[in-house]
Amino acid sequence: MCPFVVLTDEFATTGGTVQTDIDPRNLIGRKAFDSNGTKIGTIDEVYLDDATGVPEWAAIRTGLFSRDAFVPLEPSEIVEGTLRIPFDRALIKDAPDFGVGRHLSPEQELQLYHHYGLDVASPPPPDRDFGRLAGTEDA
Repeated sequence: MCPFVVLTDEFATTGGTVQTDIDPRNLIGRKAFDSNGTKIGTIDEVYLDDATGVPEWAAIRTGLFSRDAFVPLEPSEIVEGTLRIPFDRALIKDAPDFGVGRHLSPEQELQLYHHYGLDVASPPPPDRDFGRLAGTEDA
C-alpha cells in the first residue's frame, strides 16, 4: 500500500491531473450523509493514491469545533450532489484520527480499512496475456 497525498481547496483552484471518474475538485465542500441519511458534515479534503492518482479517502469536517473524520470513497457514492457514505454516523465519528493535511501512512490506511470492515485489496496479478493478438489463443 502506498501513502496518499492531500488534495485541498488550494490545489483544486490551481489545477492538477487526476486519473479517475471522480474529480476530487468537485467533492470538496459537498455535504456528506451516513447510511441513514443523517448529515455527517462537509468534505474538507480528498486523499489520492500516490501511485494511481485515484481518490480513495475523504476527510469530513464533522462540526465547527470537532475534528475531521476519514471516510472511504469506495463504496461511497455521490447522490444528488452529496456524498452518501454507507456506514453509520457513530462508526464514522469513531474513525481513527490522524489529523489532516499530510500523507496517510500505509499503517494508517490499514487501520482505516479495518475500522470500516473493508477488505484490503491485493494488487491484481500481472496480465499474462499482454501483447497477445486477438484470435491467436492456444487451443
